[in-house]
Amino acid sequence: MLYPEWARDDSREGMRLRQASVVEIDGSFGEGGGQIVRTASSLAVVTATPCRIFNIRQGRREPGLRLQHLHGLRALAELCGGVFSGDEVGSRELAFSPGHAGVRELRVAIPTAGSITLVLQSLIPAALRFTEPVTVRFEGGGTDTAMSPTLDYLRHVLLWFVSRMGIAPQIEVARRGYYPRGGAEILVRIIPSRLGTINAVERGALRRVSIVSSAAAVLRARRVAERQIEGATEALGALPLAPDSAIDYSPSRSAGSAVCVVAEFENTVVGADGLGARGKRAEEVGREAAQAFLREFESTACLDRHMADQILPYMALADGESAVTVSEITAHCRTNMWVIERFMPGRFEVNGNLIRWRAA
Repeated sequence: MLYPEWARDDSREGMRLRQASVVEIDGSFGEGGGQIVRTASSLAVVTATPCRIFNIRQGRREPGLRLQHLHGLRALAELCGGVFSGDEVGSRELAFSPGHAGVRELRVAIPTAGSITLVLQSLIPAALRFTEPVTVRFEGGGTDTAMSPTLDYLRHVLLWFVSRMGIAPQIEVARRGYYPRGGAEILVRIIPSRLGTINAVERGALRRVSIVSSAAAVLRARRVAERQIEGATEALGALPLAPDSAIDYSPSRSAGSAVCVVAEFENTVVGADGLGARGKRAEEVGREAAQAFLREFESTACLDRHMADQILPYMALADGESAVTVSEITAHCRTNMWVIERFMPGRFEVNGNLIRWRAA
């Protein structure tokens, strides 16, 4: 078992004691979005603690759970043998009682272009509760969709960090998924191991800058992936190191594209991504991603603004104290801190752009 010592008792008595205490989460707190549901349900699995989430996405144009949230929730329930109530589209209240006798091979069938990377934000930490490898086969869904990290950002930024903390999920891509049809085919294998701390306060020397450009195979003749790189390279201007580049044309049910710009330093990586859209020139997609990257690159912080909130659950689950510097502490970031502290024995301390986790 890899979750904290105080939550390791899977005996009937241990489960009974945890079931006696339900974590109550106000889904309208702070940023008030779907991240609250993802983080709370994932940590409920890790700590074997039931939770109730109410006022879900209360301030959104379409309040309550959306279809994309349900796929992640039901995968978590299958993983641990847990039970949800209120898990339906539009529901503003959700109760989750995690179990301990689930499956380790999951099939997640997403009929829309719902984000696979957001589902993985819940599943990867949750898999730390178990000693056996967890395999997730995505059939459908989007690898590169709006309002979520692109697949290449996940692979080259998020997984860079978690691999250095002790877990290295393996991802095989048979087909990418773009809006509107999705249709991705992805296999993810998570091999749990002991999660170590992270100390990303100083960047260290710059080692490389990379531009990773992907597009649906149908766009190859229009050189969309190459043109995204050209737009990004022009916008980057003169960097201490000239960027290298990688191109990936993949089968897909919809024409789409994405680009990710990443700087690897001695002690960290910093990245930013961009997404293609109908009527938007490929060069502009690359240019916007590069401009977002430059804002992060020039901040001198170890984590970009999007990575800041994604690393928080791993900091709290590690054995010991972790610290990171971030380019911006967003509303997403502060909200995620609040949710995590409801489940974990410890607290986050913020000093300027430094975030530190102190275990109780």
